[in-house]
Formats: sequence, C-alpha cells, structure tokens
Amino acid sequence: MDPDDLAELAGELQGKTVGGWGLVQLAAGTGFAAYVVWAAVLMPGFRRVPLRLQVPYVPSSAKQVENVMSLLKGRSGKMVDLGSGDGRIVLEAYKRGFSPAVGYELNPWLLRLSNYRAWRAGCYGKVFYQQQDLWKLPQLATKLLAELPDEARVVSGRVPFPTWMPTTIVGEGLNRSWAYDIKTIRQTGRNKLERSPE
Repeated sequence: MDPDDLAELAGELQGKTVGGWGLVQLAAGTGFAAYVVWAAVLMPGFRRVPLRLQVPYVPSSAKQVENVMSLLKGRSGKMVDLGSGDGRIVLEAYKRGFSPAVGYELNPWLLRLSNYRAWRAGCYGKVFYQQQDLWKLPQLATKLLAELPDEARVVSGRVPFPTWMPTTIVGEGLNRSWAYDIKTIRQTGRNKLERSPE
C-alpha cells in the first residue's frame, strides 16, 4: 500500500463512527494479538515452573537498572543475573567493568532478545546468556550461602530474599532493589545459632 492509498483510506474513514460490530472486531483482534505475545514470548518460561513459584516477566526499567548498579558500585569481578529477562542488567554490568557478566534465563525468547540487545550494543560474545531452569536448583538462598565467598554481594530486584536481612535497600515500588552481603548474612546466621536455646 503506497502513501496515496493510505491517505485516501484515511479520508474515507474520517467522520465515520465505529459501530458495535467494529468494536467487537477491534476487541477480538487486540485479544488475539495479546494471546500471540503471551504464547510466543511469556508462556514458554512458565511451562516448567510450578504455579506457586511463577513470577511474570516485567522488563527492568532504566531506574531499576540504575538501582542495581548503585548497589554494586565500587565492586568488580564476576556478575551473575538469575532470571535475567531481556538482559539489560547483565549488559549494563559489563559496560561498568564486570567480567564475566552472565545471565541465566528460562524463557528461550527472552534469551534471543538478550543476545540481540548485546549484539546491538557491540557486546555480543563479551556477555553471556544461558538457558537454565533455576527452579531445579536446590533452595537458592542455601546454595548461595554455601558457595559464594564472604566478599560476594547478592542483589535482588523486585523480589527480596524472605529469610535474609538486606544490607542496603534502594528504590521504591517495582524499582526497589535489595543488597545482601554474604559475610553479614553468615554472621547473622551464626549469631542466631549462638543465641538459640538447645
């Protein structure tokens, strides 16, 4: 369709009202489009996750990325994002000197989007995204405490660790992020054990 045809069509439609049948068609088309997006992009990541553990994909806002980076300020070395979504945080971490920067994501469509974003930013092959079903891992908090060194910092965006006391919290609402210093978490755990009666 060339621009003249579009202009002619727009002229014909000007002044006409959309009737009941037109509204039904519009609603059906919108619903179908939303279902296609859900089925193609979001649902693959939900299939293997127990219903009680499902967390919807909500892309990180620029503020969320900035909050996470502020919690990592002054640090360097390896950075891992569990549930990396479209890869924004991994990409920004790499740009700020974290290497290697790795994202783990269950949804294959989001992995493709992550790799595309890395390619557009000129970082393809410098950041890494892997498909991993994190719900098959043992309890995440226990695993992190057992395997991370004392100087490690765990940053969680939007969903805090329920049994850990955060070292620092930044942001509000959907942009909130929590930082947990592993050494502090271990010391808190030891203090609780020492105080508990036998």
